[in-house]
Order: sequence, then structure tokens, then C-alpha cells
Amino acid sequence: MRIVTKKHLSRRTLLRGMGVSLALPLLDSMIPALTAQSKTAAKPLQRLGFVYIPHGAVMDKWTPAQKGSGFEFGPVLQPLEPFRDRVVVVSGLAHHQADSLGDGGADHARSSPCFLSAVHPKRTEGEDVRAGVTIDQIAAQKIGQETQFPSLEVATEDMTGLVGACDTGYSCAYMNTISWRTPTTPNPMEINPRVVFERLFGEGGSAAEQMARLEEDRSVLDTITREAKHLQVGLPARDRTRVSEYMENVREIERRIQKASKQAGGSGIEVPEAPVGIPDSWDEHAKLMFDLLALSYQADITRVFTFMLARELSQRTYPQVGVPDPHHATSHHQDNPEKLAKLVKIQNYHVSMLAHFLEKLRATPDGDGNLLDHTLLLYGSSMSNSNIHNHSPLPVLLAGGGAGALQGGRHLKYPEGTPMANMLLTVMNKAGVSQEKVGDSTGPLAEL
Repeated sequence: MRIVTKKHLSRRTLLRGMGVSLALPLLDSMIPALTAQSKTAAKPLQRLGFVYIPHGAVMDKWTPAQKGSGFEFGPVLQPLEPFRDRVVVVSGLAHHQADSLGDGGADHARSSPCFLSAVHPKRTEGEDVRAGVTIDQIAAQKIGQETQFPSLEVATEDMTGLVGACDTGYSCAYMNTISWRTPTTPNPMEINPRVVFERLFGEGGSAAEQMARLEEDRSVLDTITREAKHLQVGLPARDRTRVSEYMENVREIERRIQKASKQAGGSGIEVPEAPVGIPDSWDEHAKLMFDLLALSYQADITRVFTFMLARELSQRTYPQVGVPDPHHATSHHQDNPEKLAKLVKIQNYHVSMLAHFLEKLRATPDGDGNLLDHTLLLYGSSMSNSNIHNHSPLPVLLAGGGAGALQGGRHLKYPEGTPMANMLLTVMNKAGVSQEKVGDSTGPLAEL
């Protein structure tokens, strides 16, 4: 393929070979020649991401003491210091619809479905679950239809095999996802990075055939190298560099997935059997998922994702940061200083995973800036103090530039009890998705 005068690459250009197709990142050559847009760098559309953490936060270690632009990050949010100009901490918000409202306990079960919908889920232990359409799915219908996948849903923990109630009177289905396509249809969250990779880049062939390609240690990129080199001949220098860097990123991620698939039986240590492709290390697992999400943004395979960094009632331990105790048990701290200190370590560790993602986005060129400039991320929880299971004030923040829609470097404090739904509504508006109401919203957030 050769670029000639008045010609341009299609945004949907794919490299193909041996049953594999690979989308390209956004290149300047994809902008029609002799148009106003061709005279400037390529301008990508808005991306949206939603990252969920369970069990709230130690709020006095999360919330900055100062308002406005002169705030200091506390112990939990300290990993975000390098991204200060792209972070807005928002305080004072509440998820009223996650409260009991006469349905008894089960604050964990209500937290997950309420996070992006601000709708009170139906109390049921059966299959007749009902919550609310989440804003990621509203956005997917509006800004995600031009991509291969309108949205992606991923996680690091899978409890979908559980049936019945996982919290008092509430089905396990409520805690297995934060994304709902319809009020009665929760979206499953994929935890296997290799499955995510093959979903993004694999084409054709059975799962066994795809596995065989991996076991033979043949990168999908090797099947399209010739076409990629031919394509690069006609590209300007900047686009050639972007294609090369992009292909190296894909190769590196695939290498890590192949390595993870061989870990189960190669360490000599007796461990429970794990699904092939999931790293033994949670650190590697979380970072790998974030890297795949960054890659899907870069290739414009999706513009919307949800990621459950951990799930409610998580029993995961974090000995790598000095917390060998289960997360959920630790979250019931009873104001014990030792347990509170351990919770801060867990929460800081989770935020460091977000920082890894922000760095990945910032390092990836995109149009006239980078992916972080053109992304709007919501990170947080539907729970506040995990010891008492309350839902106000919530630990939430926004990150990214939002394609010019978000001014970072601020701590915004709203009156206690301000609906979190107002934040969800504001996020939709900033993403260019016109929405009059979300859940129990009363209007968009001023100043944000």
C-alpha cells in the first residue's frame, strides 16, 4: 500500500495474515488530504474508562486537607503526584441508592451495581436481578459504535461460578460486575488477559488453534510483518515510527501472556490450578490488563472500558506490600490502628496500579498529544468507611485530560450528601454524551 497525493489511509485499515487481523493506531495519514484537519495533527475522539475498587477507603488518608489547586496528596493517593495536572479529587459525594432503603444489610452487593448507575438494585437471591443501565453502556451506545468493541469489561477476580446469595438477600450476580447493558442484563467481566488479547486481535480459528499458535511461540505479528513493512514504505516518518512502536507494544504484551500461560507448572511450587494465561502475580495481572486496555485505546478497538481492580468481599491478600491478611477481613478495622495502616497500604497499592496506567497513556502519542490527554477516567468506590459500610463521603477521582474537557490539578469539595449521580451526569456531558438524568441525579456538578 503506497500513499500518494490526495490519498489517505482508511481509519479502519487492518494488517492481515494467517487468520489474524491487527488494527492500526490513529495515524496522521488517516486524515484526508487537502482538508482543514489534514493541516493539523490527527485529533482523536474522547475515551472513557471506569475503575472500581472495593471496601471504600480510609477517608482521612485519601482526602486532601486543602481545597483547590494547592492541595497535597495524602498517603493513599501519593502515587498520583507525577500526574497532578491530570487529576481531580472530588469530595463530598454520596451514593444514596446504595443505602439499605428498607432492604437490610448487603451494602457490598449494592455497591457494585450502583457505582455507575446510581440505581438501587432489586433485593433477590434468584435470577430475577434488576439494577440500572450503567453510564459506560450509555456511552458505548453513543461514542462506541464506530469501534470494533463498543465497550470492554475486565476484572482480576472471578466469582461467576457462585450461585444464590453472596450477601444478605442479594444474588452473587450483583458483585460480579459494575457494567449493566440493561436493567436485567449484567455484563460479564473477563479476567484472563490472553482471552482479552485474542478477543482484540485474534480472527478465525478455534480456541485450540489459537492456543497452538501461542504454544508454538509464534507472535501474531510475525504473520503480518511483510504487509506491515510494505505499508510503512509509503508512510511519512512520524507514522512509520508510530506503527513500529505500536507493533513492539503488541509483541511485548503477547510475550508476557505466553509467559504467564507457562507459569502454572514451571515453578516447582505446588499451587492451585489457575486458568492458563493468568499470571501468578496479581501485580503483573493488573498491569497486564491495564496495558491491554491502553493498547485497545491506541488501536481504537474500543473507546469505553470498565475494570474491577478487585471485587466486593475480596479475600485477596497482599503480602507484597506487607499485608498477608485478607482484604475484606482487614476492611473491618474497628478503628484498630494496625488494621487501618494495612488498609492504607492496600489502597495505596491499588492507586499505584492506576498510576502505571496513567504513565502508559501519557507515553503513547495520540493525535496532537497523548492518550492521557484524550481520556477521561473515573476511579473509586461506592463505599466510604468499610467498617460501617456507609456510602458517603465517597473516595472518587477523575484523571486524564478528557480531550480538553477536564482541568486537572484540583481538589473539589462539594456539600456532604451531594449525589454521586451528579458526577456521573457530568462525566457523560464532558464525553459529549447528552444525558438529562442519571439515577438520582439533580444536575451536573458546578466547577467540575
